[in-house]
Amino acid sequence: MSLATPTTAHPPARIAHAPAPPGRPRPRLLALDGLRLLAALMVCLYHYAGRGGVVSASWHQNPAHVFPTLSQAAVYGCLGVEFFFVISGFVICMSSWGRSLGDFFRSRAARLYPAYWAALLLVTGASLVLPAVVHAVRLDEFLVNLTMLQQPMGAPRVLGVCWTLWVEVRFYALFALTVVLPGVTYRRVVLFCSVWTLATVLSTAAGGPWAQLVVMPAYAPYFIGGLALYLVHRFGGQALPWGIVALSWILGLRTATEGLWHPGAPRDPYVTMLVVTLAYAAVAAVAAGWTRWAAWPWLTTAGALTYPFYLVHEHLGWFAIRVLHRGWGLPPWPTLALTVLTMLGLAWLIHRFVETPFGPKLKRALKNS
Repeated sequence: MSLATPTTAHPPARIAHAPAPPGRPRPRLLALDGLRLLAALMVCLYHYAGRGGVVSASWHQNPAHVFPTLSQAAVYGCLGVEFFFVISGFVICMSSWGRSLGDFFRSRAARLYPAYWAALLLVTGASLVLPAVVHAVRLDEFLVNLTMLQQPMGAPRVLGVCWTLWVEVRFYALFALTVVLPGVTYRRVVLFCSVWTLATVLSTAAGGPWAQLVVMPAYAPYFIGGLALYLVHRFGGQALPWGIVALSWILGLRTATEGLWHPGAPRDPYVTMLVVTLAYAAVAAVAAGWTRWAAWPWLTTAGALTYPFYLVHEHLGWFAIRVLHRGWGLPPWPTLALTVLTMLGLAWLIHRFVETPFGPKLKRALKNS
């Protein structure tokens, strides 16, 4: 199969999916915004009702006893992270097309940091009020957290979920230096996906900390699948990108099942594989144009709330559960519903008063520096 970019001699199967002409904004894929919020809610459900640890202290018992039926589904909510990574591959490929390396990094920094800094301040404040839920960190540790480099620097994480941001940052760096720097094209994205897939297989076989750090074999298949699905969306249903999607799905099934299942674990391997398959299928439906009917304006808001909601829901949600359930005596189900709604409300506040004004300002400041 050729790596050449599809040409007008071989037009895409779906002309409606051709890229927007230069100068015109790309139509927003609203269904993708909805999927992003769905993935965040999956992770939220896992943190509130599908795991033990700190949240058990907030509920005063293991969530499996508080929600005996719900918890059986909630244990699979952690796979929302893999869902996120597939969506991220799609979105990063889409948003980087036609951009310079500087534009790419400025866009990522303006998108990630304002809400992240706001979440750090909120969670650190909560750690001072209720240390039983969130342990306070030293000043030097907090300052390292501001950079988003706390994991490689060996500093404690203020936000439990920020380990996924470190994975995302490494993906951005790989993609930017090998694809965005020379210019994003069909051929370069295909080559990137192919080489990264080969490196994933080899690093899994050989092991080694550097291979794990750079290649990220546990997460690479999901990003690769998302990248290839964007090629399907932009250029039509060519066999080569669909083949990359299929291979990444197979490797993703393996890494997810290997990472989450062992004898005696609360997750069934076949259910794990089903959830991963549905995640790929959902993004594939967007890529194939089957979700154009999902054009509800509220999906734009859902997409805007996803990132700040993801950042604050874990520790601050445990804080809210402890106050509502143990402090005020609210029953479990109302506590769960009210906590999710409160975190969504807080996410809206962060989006409205932090991301909206300060994201563009940060982007302009970086461009002028």
